Amino acid sequence: MSSCPQTPSLGLCLTRGPPTRPSLCTGGQQTRRTTRAWSARPWSARRKQISRSTYRKSGSERLSELPKWHRWSVRNWTRTYMCLHRSGPGISSYASNPAQAGESLQGCLEEALALIPEAQQRKTPLFLGATAGMRLLSQKNSSQARDIFEAVTQVLSKSPLDFWGAELLAGQDEGALGWITINYVLGMLVKYSFSGEWIQPLEGTLVGALDMGGASTQITFVPGGPILDKSTQTTFRLYGSEHSVYTHSYLCFGRDQMLSRLLAQLVQSSSGPLVRHPCYHSGYWATLSPAALYESPCVHTAAPPELAGNLTVEGTGNPGACISALRGLFNFSSCQGRGHCAFNGVYQPPVRGQFYAFSNFYYTFHFLNLTSKQPLATVNATIWEFCQRPWKQVEASSPGQDRWLRDYCTSGLYILTLLLEGYGFSEETWPGIEFRKQAGGTEMGWTLGYMLNLTSMIPAEVPAQWRAQSYGIWAAGVVFAVLTLVVTLGAVAGQLLWPQG
Repeated sequence: MSSCPQTPSLGLCLTRGPPTRPSLCTGGQQTRRTTRAWSARPWSARRKQISRSTYRKSGSERLSELPKWHRWSVRNWTRTYMCLHRSGPGISSYASNPAQAGESLQGCLEEALALIPEAQQRKTPLFLGATAGMRLLSQKNSSQARDIFEAVTQVLSKSPLDFWGAELLAGQDEGALGWITINYVLGMLVKYSFSGEWIQPLEGTLVGALDMGGASTQITFVPGGPILDKSTQTTFRLYGSEHSVYTHSYLCFGRDQMLSRLLAQLVQSSSGPLVRHPCYHSGYWATLSPAALYESPCVHTAAPPELAGNLTVEGTGNPGACISALRGLFNFSSCQGRGHCAFNGVYQPPVRGQFYAFSNFYYTFHFLNLTSKQPLATVNATIWEFCQRPWKQVEASSPGQDRWLRDYCTSGLYILTLLLEGYGFSEETWPGIEFRKQAGGTEMGWTLGYMLNLTSMIPAEVPAQWRAQSYGIWAAGVVFAVLTLVVTLGAVAGQLLWPQG
């Protein structure tokens, strides 16, 4: 078993070529030319036309090349470079020292610059987008979040690249951009028929997106009927056709925040500093500091007055009790008697069609060897069997996984609870879920969709010379580089979840 958990929440995009200067919304400090330091403007209002891009994701940067494109052409990109800087925490953890947030970007940015010809660096626009990690910090302390954005802006605007600004994406945008990424790289948005015509695929064939980061989780798909709650609907035109998707983002239901909320719930139900954790393997124990636990905006309870020192957490390896505890994180009663409701009172139409589950959905199931479309009964039995293994046996069978090892049982049962009891998947619809890291050779996530939107590489309309819903082909030439930077509440989660003794 092996895995590499990642929790993306911030994207740093570079695009090379003669840009069309965007009109970014207000907010933040003024940077060079007409750029604002940061904003919260919806991504759908930011269509741009550029010709080179970069992104950094989950603590590593990826430099990728794309063949030449014109306004109406599209093609998958291929990664050609990865910058591995995984030792530091995410920028949202620098709330008490914002200057270090900017400095944390320097290493990978310099390596990317070394691969961009100097003559083209001034023509390479640079974008920064942040998601759930910074959304949480903005809720907790908006001035600290602004300070981090300004510190990052100061560093990026001093680079030889053309920094256009930063923005904080809404959860709904994050879900929609992930959906665009999947269907774009799979070639699902338009297809070429045997009769020589470009045709629009049926809505039911488009793939839904299930994304789970460290702080939030998103579900996005095309439902079988009208979307009754318009606040959960995102509509856009791609290749001359309008798409309306259901999308919702659940803040505080990402992997790391789920673990924090679960532990806080168990602490509240304990009578002293000893906490028996049913989701941890029997024989596991650790001493933890509760301070960081109650600093998270997702933990709404105060520390018990009798909790003056550290916590001792002892695993009991009881998957049944673990599921019961996990259900306490959801408000299922708010949907009783209501049709088309998921949990926490949130409207959701019935799921349908194929879904790709990525990010922490994939990393958890990859570790458990459950990414081969096993039946639901097999998945459930495998996770229960793993949770019941003694800690020493788990450690011996998975060397080198110390940092994440204790949480795979929790994550596996949480995913089942979320998908089955939350989103409403069943034994009949379960085969439609694929746990994937990549689609069409491209790593899934919101960042590629974000870059495609920024660069206007997906046309809203089709040229007159094309037949029905056509999309163009690529010619060779202009290089794209894409790098992605992940921001999580790394310091908070790390301090909480890592044993101190």
